[in-house]
Amino acid sequence: MRSDTPDAADTSEAADGPAEADAPDATDAADAADAVTDSTSSDAAAEAPSRAELAARVEELEDAIAAATADDDGKKMSIIATKGTLDMAYPPLILASTAAAFGYEVTVFHTFWGLDILHEERSKNLKLSSVGNPNMPVPNVVGALPGMDRVTTSMMEKKIDDNDTATIEELIDTSLEMGVEFQACQMTIDLMDYDEDDFYDGVTTGVGAATAIQDLAEADIQLLV
Repeated sequence: MRSDTPDAADTSEAADGPAEADAPDATDAADAADAVTDSTSSDAAAEAPSRAELAARVEELEDAIAAATADDDGKKMSIIATKGTLDMAYPPLILASTAAAFGYEVTVFHTFWGLDILHEERSKNLKLSSVGNPNMPVPNVVGALPGMDRVTTSMMEKKIDDNDTATIEELIDTSLEMGVEFQACQMTIDLMDYDEDDFYDGVTTGVGAATAIQDLAEADIQLLV
């Protein structure tokens, strides 16, 4: 009698056949993994900046830091010059040039008689009066005599020359070279009927009181001379 029961060997072969067909090949899997790795590395290399680009970025950052540091550390001095006599012309100029030498950003706002210091012609003829000046070796009674201002001015000019002290013009030129900003009050220019061409080259004209006040508010040192 014939049995329909399958042979054990046939059963085993049938079971092994599909399993072997469905199992992925190890070599193909490794190749696929390598392809993914190569693709990822290629993308990363494409996105990574070059050495030149990195150097440029570093330089930009250094410049930005230097600019920010300079702004934070910048010291400012603001001076208001209101007097135009020979003796009172020196203090604002000496202070301004000295502060600039120490790294200060300096502005000097000249108004009323102080404007004569910046006037190219009048600055060479500034006068010195002994009246009301107890340090002058001339009594007020004598100082009030006609022509005494000319005498005291000549005495002061001789002392300046003998001591090899810088002139007003030299101090202005030196200060401008050091970056000092000399500002001429526009209202005083109009009041005194001066022309903008009358002032030394480099003097900033057309400046108003609002600008002077803003400079004072932003300055670390404020002086009224």
